[in-house]
Amino acid sequence: MSQVSGTNSLSSIMDAIDLGPTGSVQMMFAKLQLAQSEICKAQATDYMKQIEEIQNEQKECAEMIEQARNCQQMGSNGEGVGKTSISGTKTTGKDCYPMSQELVDFMNERGLSFPNNDKDYILGKDEWDYALKSLTNYQETVGNKTQTLMVYLQDFIGQYNSYLQGANTQISNANQTLTNLARGQ
Repeated sequence: MSQVSGTNSLSSIMDAIDLGPTGSVQMMFAKLQLAQSEICKAQATDYMKQIEEIQNEQKECAEMIEQARNCQQMGSNGEGVGKTSISGTKTTGKDCYPMSQELVDFMNERGLSFPNNDKDYILGKDEWDYALKSLTNYQETVGNKTQTLMVYLQDFIGQYNSYLQGANTQISNANQTLTNLARGQ
């Protein structure tokens, strides 16, 4: 069988599959099954790429949650006093710590909300709680997408295996028919 790449059209995939000079119904059915298995394989590969991208997003989100928790903890310990935020404002008092530009960018790019009415990017304990809830809710949403895509991926893998098994059965049956004809049975 020739390798099929870069195409999802059933007819173009079937044209690329070479099962030899036979034109039997069994071999045509095997060819159709192989073409269908290639389509399922391509779709499964697409889902695997999407899952990989989402897993990278989950990892980045987990890093941002860790960073936010560390900032909240440092603010609670009084380590934020005198720090300069990304807006150039100096922190004052206990329970405040500035957000990093990386965290601000991450949350803004994904449309996540965080309290910053005064536009200084310095958050107190309750404000960090709010930002952390926003991040963890986003993380759950991303996790749900992964689970959904995994279900689809498993479905396409099952279909791929079924089509491939059907093709192999038809090829085996066609070969058995040819063997029987050659023996005069």
